[in-house]
Amino acid sequence: MIRLLLIVLFALLIGTGLSLGLQYDLGYIRISLGNYLIETNFWVGLALLIAVVALIVVSISLLRRMRQSTGLVASWVSRGKERRARRRTTQGLLALAEGNWPRARKMLTSAASNADTPLINYLAAAQAAFECGDHEAVDELLRKAFESTPGSDMAVGITQAQLQLAGNRLEQALATLVRLRKQSPHHPFVLKLLKNTYLRLEDWRELSKLLPELRKRSVLPESELGELERQAWHNLLERAAEDCRRQQQQDPNVSLEPLTRLWDELPGFLRRDEKTIGDYARLLADLGDEAQTETLLRKVLHNHWSDGLVNLYGRIEGRKPDEQLLAAEQWLKDRPNNAELLLALGRLSLRNELWGKAREYFETSLKLRRSREALAELSRLSAHMGDEEVSIKLMMQGLAKDNGLPQLPMPKA
Repeated sequence: MIRLLLIVLFALLIGTGLSLGLQYDLGYIRISLGNYLIETNFWVGLALLIAVVALIVVSISLLRRMRQSTGLVASWVSRGKERRARRRTTQGLLALAEGNWPRARKMLTSAASNADTPLINYLAAAQAAFECGDHEAVDELLRKAFESTPGSDMAVGITQAQLQLAGNRLEQALATLVRLRKQSPHHPFVLKLLKNTYLRLEDWRELSKLLPELRKRSVLPESELGELERQAWHNLLERAAEDCRRQQQQDPNVSLEPLTRLWDELPGFLRRDEKTIGDYARLLADLGDEAQTETLLRKVLHNHWSDGLVNLYGRIEGRKPDEQLLAAEQWLKDRPNNAELLLALGRLSLRNELWGKAREYFETSLKLRRSREALAELSRLSAHMGDEEVSIKLMMQGLAKDNGLPQLPMPKA
């Protein structure tokens, strides 16, 4: 209200000033343009000047409003495109979840250019293209994903590696993951994918090198890591033994250094692991170095008892069988009722040609536990000692045990 009164007051003042001014002749205005001459009263000229200025101001205002309205139209059109892109993206993701790969690929790709997150569209479309079997389109969509979003190299690379692994393109996946690891050496998921790739490639050496980093970054549970480490080193030992076998075919006296050197490289906990020790001992024995096997097992059994390893100890021949038997008999003092140790002692007695002692050990072992091995050993020994009736009886017992025969009445001989 006050503003309106001020405007009216200002207009009245101007009107009063003009009416007073018109009473005085302030001269005239002359404007010459080429051959044209324009003359007018001062007040008329002033009025024309004010009118021109007002026209210019109004024109500028109109132009400004037109530009604003054009921007509003463009903004409205842009928002419409974004809404359609969001709708198509949603439809594409739903199709992807439903397994409708062609529709998912079409929707996601068409919406990518106007989507809020084109990276997601292209990555999801790449997955759909992979499921369609179009590997060229996969590579193209991944390239667009990388170009659409700065700093997306890791996300695109991981997706690429996953699709390569899913497509059994193991060498390509390995190259991708090695590149990603150079960029981010400690990335947990990259390390996990590398582990899977090495496993599928059966690259046990590289897997063994990766395992400490997996443990340091807590990528896998400790139990799974331990089993993975056993698997890797077991296969490395097997391959080293195979190399030694091939060399032995050319030179029977060749050293087993590749295998023994690898044993020295094993992590400490594996060199104390019963299964790993057993695997290594069997490989040494199979390659003909039973003396070194006996030394290893005697040392291990002296510190850490194992029924499985003592069974193996009874099967091998050391440099001095008599000392081997004495060592095992020392263990018997602490384990008088150990059936596996008694079985091993029976075998070691046979190796020393102590037939009666061997028989006693086998019989005592059978009293404690009727194992198939003890039955077979006693049966074989009885046959060679001329007691065929006992041998046959033991053999029949062993067969019945092996085949799980039930106890049934039988005719008397």
